[in-house]
Amino acid sequence: MNLVSNNLVDLAENLRGLGISPTKQRIAIGEVIFSRNQHISAEQILEKVQKADASVSKATVYNTLNLFVEKKIVRELIIDRSKVFYDPNTDFHHHIYNVDTGEIRDISAESLSVTGLPELPSGVQLEGADVVIRVRSKPVESAVSV
Repeated sequence: MNLVSNNLVDLAENLRGLGISPTKQRIAIGEVIFSRNQHISAEQILEKVQKADASVSKATVYNTLNLFVEKKIVRELIIDRSKVFYDPNTDFHHHIYNVDTGEIRDISAESLSVTGLPELPSGVQLEGADVVIRVRSKPVESAVSV
């Protein structure tokens, strides 16, 4: 279920439909996340939510994000141990991450093929394979004068 919308009137009803109690804090967090397609960190969410309502705690943001991930209405995107972002686009896709700028862009699943996956252990099945392609700006080549 993709909840990204410019019309957030139905957010509480959508959360209820997923078995999530739509508390004031969860609605505020959801409004930040689902207002547009974006890749946003918990700290960025906390900052935006606290501008509107200072009573929302860091623990509430993290607990809500964990709940949203569990209910599969946001994807947790782990760039590295210190960089975790939340993506409201739950359709299967991959990402390009610019290490210089911090920009994250979506790549459609159809434009990338993952092959050569290892044989899986007995009793498990593949749930998914997330690809993050890390890029950086090319160094500027300076003209060498003689």
